[in-house]
Amino acid sequence: MTSHSRRAFLQGSLSALALGALAACSNDSGSAADSQDFSGTGPINYAQGKDFSSGMVQKRLDEWNRKYPDEKVTLIELSSEADQQRSSLVNSAQTKSDAYDVISLDLVWVAEFAANRWVMQLPADKLKNSDIIPSVWETGLYRDNMYGMPYVTDASLLYYRKDLLDQAGVKKAPTTWDELLSAIEAVRKLPGHADIGGIGGQWNKYEGLTCNISEFIHTMGGAIVDDQSKVVLGDSTYHDKNVKAIQFVIDAFKSNVIPKEALEWKEEDGRGAFESGKLLFYRQWPYQYSNNVKNLGTDKFDVAPMPSIDGNKYVATLGGHNCAISTNCRNKATALKFITWWTSKETQQYNVDELSNAPILGSLYSDKANVKELPYLPPLKASLDKAKGRPRVVNYGDVTAAVQDAIYPAIKDGGNAEDVVATLNDSLKSIIKN
Repeated sequence: MTSHSRRAFLQGSLSALALGALAACSNDSGSAADSQDFSGTGPINYAQGKDFSSGMVQKRLDEWNRKYPDEKVTLIELSSEADQQRSSLVNSAQTKSDAYDVISLDLVWVAEFAANRWVMQLPADKLKNSDIIPSVWETGLYRDNMYGMPYVTDASLLYYRKDLLDQAGVKKAPTTWDELLSAIEAVRKLPGHADIGGIGGQWNKYEGLTCNISEFIHTMGGAIVDDQSKVVLGDSTYHDKNVKAIQFVIDAFKSNVIPKEALEWKEEDGRGAFESGKLLFYRQWPYQYSNNVKNLGTDKFDVAPMPSIDGNKYVATLGGHNCAISTNCRNKATALKFITWWTSKETQQYNVDELSNAPILGSLYSDKANVKELPYLPPLKASLDKAKGRPRVVNYGDVTAAVQDAIYPAIKDGGNAEDVVATLNDSLKSIIKN
């Protein structure tokens, strides 16, 4: 997913740079993708969310259209709001419309589109290569079969005010939570900074909250659902770890390590506090980097992987978008050919150069020219290597709403994590039927 699309997806109604596409589902036992009908060549439509890149997506599509004039790809821009994008795609699938051929899906919609047979199973052996980051590849899978080919990814980073750390005598970014706490204490001793916020995140009651709490749960070794989409929040294997993670966040708010203001923050709210010197550390997506360069300058901020907690390496929430083929697509051979090209190394490099997108290929994160232009790539790769997705369930919208309903009042009012886990576990089991 692009840095811009990740920001957009998480804000309010979750607008995204590119919304999704998955290939239509086979039966649950999984028929071989190679046996599916990928015949038919000719013009196709590619549907995604509104392009905020000043025409750079279309510019890349123009390259395809010059190469393959008989298989022209027409860009269809959907709404800038992710929920409206999803509604358009669902309506098209349910009415069996052939208006969209290749579509772009946020990774949390893959299971829904696959389970409803709105997208085709893809030939994984023809699309996978060893350079694709494993955690990113898995976002396109449903019940071990491939329905969406990742074309852009994302994970959170730790932004920090380097200038304030320098003034406080802290010479490097914290790698552990204890080091982070010590750095906050040191900066709060500086004249005029006694009330500076410690570490912020997106804790408003929206999708950002689900992303943030998922990171603490996964970091502590917990889980909300397992790989088969079974609710495991209250199971003996995960119960204590989940309680510890949620209580950790509740206590961080109580102790003002996470400022109370973060309860009202989405991405841009926290960025404003960070850039104005009201916040020392900020958990945020890569898109912020270019804004900070413009508004702060590289002498005042830097980025690093999120710090470990109690000896556990931080597990970022995975973002991203996948492209795939609608079951109603007529020219499926062209659609598959386009996906192969759209996710090629050449196109991935174009997306890095022109869109500052996080690529799916690991080698691009160590490329010297890329790192010089986008210094956050190495720490982002470190985050992606450990990143995990949000619950992979068919009815994701209901699940994320339940998570937010349970977590938000607990962190706002200082609730008890044991009660939160019990209540949320029951709510999720009533929503997810296995």
